Amino acid sequence: MEADSQELINISEALTSRLTSLEARSWIKEQATPYRELMAYYQCAMMEIETRFKIIREDLSLRGRDNPIESIKSRLKTPESIVDKLIRNQFPITVEGIEENIFDVAGVRVICSFCSDVYALAEAFLRQNDVTLIRKRDYIQSPKPSGYRSLHLVVSIPIFLKDKTKEMKVEVQLRSLAMDCWASLEHKIRYKNQRAISDRVGEELLACAEIAAALDQRFQEIRLQADAEDRRK
Repeated sequence: MEADSQELINISEALTSRLTSLEARSWIKEQATPYRELMAYYQCAMMEIETRFKIIREDLSLRGRDNPIESIKSRLKTPESIVDKLIRNQFPITVEGIEENIFDVAGVRVICSFCSDVYALAEAFLRQNDVTLIRKRDYIQSPKPSGYRSLHLVVSIPIFLKDKTKEMKVEVQLRSLAMDCWASLEHKIRYKNQRAISDRVGEELLACAEIAAALDQRFQEIRLQADAEDRRK
């Protein structure tokens, strides 16, 4: 109950700072309960996806393969971010508007040891017959201008509730340790307190992204060399 109350406070604050007080009160009256239910469904979907990757990890371990997953993280988009995205894109500010138009409300991030693990894990995950790929964006092969690298998959996955099955959309990000280190630090520098960065800082961040990519490539080559040496023993 305490978590539900805090969630209602968060969405109330997000709405009152962006809509008129009358609009905010009307939204809360009509949409608050469906909103909380929808967020609970997204939580279930994130848990489902985390479990799928953990099972893949255990299966590889049983086969005597190295663990390719360093960590799995999940996050739910904040009410402020959801409302801002609805308004910015002129989507209906309703629970239906959220579910139908925002594909990254729920996010799961899988951190891999090596860049090649990213694609192997993505392939294994997408082979599951109840996982539907909606959208794929490969920022590893085609990095963003900032230097950001990651593989983004928007998928639909079923969650099994007491009396029904519901399809939920989740964004899955897969990246290497080096990519994640760069992305985390870049986010702190670029977005901390909505800080505007200079062209020089942006160029330095891009240079660091290229160094991280080169490090990924170097470690991949070392891994292949080590594997070849093991086979010759």
